[in-house]
Amino acid sequence: MSSLSDSFRELADQIDEAEANVKAASSQRDAELKSKVDEARRRADKRSAELQAKAAEASDRASSGWQQIQGDWNAHVARLRQRVDQKKAEIDRNEAEVDAEYAESDAADAIDFAAASIEEAQYAVLDAMVARADADALAATA
Repeated sequence: MSSLSDSFRELADQIDEAEANVKAASSQRDAELKSKVDEARRRADKRSAELQAKAAEASDRASSGWQQIQGDWNAHVARLRQRVDQKKAEIDRNEAEVDAEYAESDAADAIDFAAASIEEAQYAVLDAMVARADADALAATA
């Protein structure tokens, strides 16, 4: 069970690191900020690939609900990145303002999704702990 607790702690560490990066980015120059964005995207791509590989490995055990959530999230990320890539080529002051508003909205949505995911992760870990305790108790009485 400690591996679930460790994974949950790692999630909290990721949140702390992301928060520090966002705070630091507010005082960085444009080139530094763009570099941070590129780095964050590479890391997100890596995490997504890891999650997809893990889901593929566990597909026999995974519920279709989680697979649907992953598929929906992947589609959302693909649409978001396609829009971002297309907009990078179009630099116009009016469009830049609209793009900023969309980017801020997408960021808020990603934060909301992450918050919901954290709540689900907490629930899943606690539920797993209860299930393990029940199984151990039943094994002890057998």
